[in-house]
Amino acid sequence: MRLHKEGYIIVLVAVLIWLIINYLVGLTGETVFRVFILLSTLPFLILSIRFFRYPHRTIQATPGSVLSPADGMIVAIEETTENEYFKDRRLQVSVFMSVYNVHINWNPVPGEITYFKHHSGHFMAAYLPKSSTMNERATTVIRMADGTEVLVRQIAGAVAKRIITYSDVGKQVTQKDELGFIRFGSRVDIYLPIGTKVNVELCQEVTGSQTILAEI
Repeated sequence: MRLHKEGYIIVLVAVLIWLIINYLVGLTGETVFRVFILLSTLPFLILSIRFFRYPHRTIQATPGSVLSPADGMIVAIEETTENEYFKDRRLQVSVFMSVYNVHINWNPVPGEITYFKHHSGHFMAAYLPKSSTMNERATTVIRMADGTEVLVRQIAGAVAKRIITYSDVGKQVTQKDELGFIRFGSRVDIYLPIGTKVNVELCQEVTGSQTILAEI
C-alpha cells in the first residue's frame, strides 16, 4: 500500500510514538500489561496509516464529463446561489468524506485554473449546508477548453483542521491531476452551470477520479 505525501511526517511520528510507548511498557516486564497496550494502541496506528493511503487507480480522462473530486457520499444536489465567484444561480453537487474515505481530491474537469482563494472559518460538521459558507474552505475555479467554468470548493469539517490545495492561477490541469488533500472528515462542493445533466443521486457512494457526477 502506498502512502500519500501529505501523510509521510504524520505517519512517521505515529510509528515512533507507538514504538516508544510499547518499548517503555516492555521495560516493566509485565506480560499481560504489554499485550494489552500493544493490542490497544495498534488500531490507532493502523488507522493513521490507512487514512493517508494512496489507492492505485486508472484515471480515464473524459473532457465532457465531471468526475467526482473525492471518495464519499453525495449529500446535496440542488440549485443554489454561488456568492463568491459566479454570483448567480448554479447547480451544486456535494460529496461528504468520512474519516474512513480516501481524502485525496482530484480535479473534476480539465482546463486552466482561473481563480483560487483560501478562506478561514469555523469547523462545524461538514455535512451541514451552512458549512459551505461558514467553515474554513478553499475555492478553485477551472475554465474548460470551451469556456465553461466549474467551481470546486474544499470544505473543512468538525475534525478536519487543514485543507491542502495545489491550485495556482494560470496552471493547466487534467482530471488525472490532484486538486489537493483534506485531513480528516470533510466535504467537497462542485458548482456547475444550470441545466447540467447529473448522473448521481443523493446518498450514493462515489469514488474520486472514477465516478462520473455529471456531463457538460
